[in-house]
Amino acid sequence: MTDPRHICAVIPTYNNGGTVAEVVRGVLRQGLPVLVVDDGSTDGTQDALKGLDIKVLTHARNRGKGVALKTGLEEARRQGYRYALTIDADGQHDPLDIPALVAAAAPRTLVIGSRNIAAEGMSSGSTFANRFSNFWFTLQTARKLPDTQTGFRVYPLEDLPSLKLLTARYEAELTLLVFSAWKGLKLIPVPVKVYYPEDRVSHFRPFADFFRISVLNTVLCVLALLYGYPRMLIG
Repeated sequence: MTDPRHICAVIPTYNNGGTVAEVVRGVLRQGLPVLVVDDGSTDGTQDALKGLDIKVLTHARNRGKGVALKTGLEEARRQGYRYALTIDADGQHDPLDIPALVAAAAPRTLVIGSRNIAAEGMSSGSTFANRFSNFWFTLQTARKLPDTQTGFRVYPLEDLPSLKLLTARYEAELTLLVFSAWKGLKLIPVPVKVYYPEDRVSHFRPFADFFRISVLNTVLCVLALLYGYPRMLIG
């Protein structure tokens, strides 16, 4: 089992003032130190975080979830942590699932908190997008995962692909997953619960972000032929 002293939580947030503080409290109750990356919030998120025993990194303007994730992972690595647990700030994940993810953490292993994509409360659009993403992930890596879009993960900081590969928005997490597979990291899905609170704020833009993800998948398929599959075959 991973020593808890070697892992911290990274929480990217943008205008999640109604939910982020409770998410942070839930993570703290699980005994993990917390790094919050405030990606240029304008809704009082900073006020919601006041008084909490955490470190807050702030972007002066909104730069996208991918950039916020990179900022948090780089800071966790700089502070000497070996692993970073990421959890969304919108309240959809249950911090009580954290021990199961932490228990699965290991070198050269990326732990993925896998939601039941058919669960009550997940929109049909989100269910389709996840299945669509899962299909392309299998095509690009020859591996199957039940949930490739979840933000609830444990990253092995010393073994990750270069964070320079990350794009600015939501598709960054998919990019990191694909390149981790190509690098030969073990991918372990761990079942987790999902919940959508009434005051949840999502910044996913159905048309624009789906288009970006589609373009990314096209690029990744080409890279899979030129780089990914040859690298996996060589080992």
